Amino acid sequence: MERHNTNISRRSRRLRQGHRGSGPVVYWMSRDQRIDDNWALLWAQQEAITRQKSLLIVFCLVTDYPGATPAHFQFMLTGINDLPKRLAPLNIGWTMLQGPPEKSLPAFLHQIDAHAFVCDFDPLRIKQQWKQKLISNLNLPFYEVDAHNIIPAWTISEKKEYAAYTIRPKIKRLLADFLTDFPPLVRHPINLTTTLAEITAQDLATPAKLQASQKMIMEPGEREATRAAKQFIDQRLVHYGEYSNNPCRQGQSGLSPYLHFGQLSAQRLAIMVSQAPLGSEEKEHFLEELIVRRELSDNFCLYEPAYDSVEGFPQWAQKTLDEHRGDTREYLYTLSDFEAGNTHEALWNACQLDLVQNGKLHGFLRMYWSKKILEWTPDPETALAFAITLNDRYSLDGRDPNGYTGIAWSIGGVHDRAWKERPVFGKIRYMNQAGCRRKFDVEAYITSVKENTSK
Repeated sequence: MERHNTNISRRSRRLRQGHRGSGPVVYWMSRDQRIDDNWALLWAQQEAITRQKSLLIVFCLVTDYPGATPAHFQFMLTGINDLPKRLAPLNIGWTMLQGPPEKSLPAFLHQIDAHAFVCDFDPLRIKQQWKQKLISNLNLPFYEVDAHNIIPAWTISEKKEYAAYTIRPKIKRLLADFLTDFPPLVRHPINLTTTLAEITAQDLATPAKLQASQKMIMEPGEREATRAAKQFIDQRLVHYGEYSNNPCRQGQSGLSPYLHFGQLSAQRLAIMVSQAPLGSEEKEHFLEELIVRRELSDNFCLYEPAYDSVEGFPQWAQKTLDEHRGDTREYLYTLSDFEAGNTHEALWNACQLDLVQNGKLHGFLRMYWSKKILEWTPDPETALAFAITLNDRYSLDGRDPNGYTGIAWSIGGVHDRAWKERPVFGKIRYMNQAGCRRKFDVEAYITSVKENTSK
């Protein structure tokens, strides 16, 4: 029997043993919605070829996914719509199911007598709960492959890391071994004999909430993600270190929605950046964000069950916020006030409008945006709930470890240190409009948001 490619196998772990059926190896695609550069799909094909089985991808459409809006579904469903056409010449099957995976998958896998089951990795609570229920309800070999991170989250560390400086050396020790190119996905040599109904994203997108008709903020899909990545590297990467913290300059990559939906591989992007004909200084700043900060966010959500609550903040942050609960707040706003951009501060209102209109907010401004919510709400719990709700609702890359971790950093000092003590914030790092003015032209940013809105 052919030996497994170790470059693929070391990215997987077995979640349970079980009885192998006579049907196909099934890859449940969820977090990584792409065909190219997908370690989970490559692992599933390797397993299927080794076992002389056919290969099938199944996607579960969960129409009531928490926090997801029509804009999110439209971006996702449009992105995956081309996948069946691309899979057909590769002799790889595709089908879609509707409903929560723990309810829709067991009966389907039993019906087709699946040989083995493979999923991609996601540290978020809802995905972990789905997998735990599937582990209990399935009786076949079940494997998990981290196709989202360059180094599997469980390989980097077995515990919650304190900050970037504690995870960075662990990543650097492993990076050369894992930052390798991808083997090719080949035309699958075993035909799928299972009869499947032809189901597309449009067939399942029947609920009114999925019938989004607004103009998409950015074009979704693998091809568009690759084009956008190449454009960033060719035109803007050279200035990333200089302009990335200035919202008035197009300094950031804008690729986070593609990375969130798995339409673009972070590993492929890291390879593209590493090979760019630029000096190391220009590339290192971006790679720090792409690799260290992203993997730190997955680490936090994987090992901190309370990643979206105050209980997930470090003890020093919980203590200092508790000590300042009774501090007078000069301004207090409701969720509706924040959502409408109806505060006393023009910069914050512009940030909220920018987020609503464009589906993303500049990274530097997102920190300021979150911290002002802490300052203008009655307690940290309310601030955290409001920030998560608004980010998940309006950001295309919401409902993501980067979002939960970034908000926890801004409001609760996660991966940060204690700073000078202030009212309301305690020792949480402080940001205000005056600090923003030292970084960029605040009036120019506000004007640009208003102009874009009026178009």
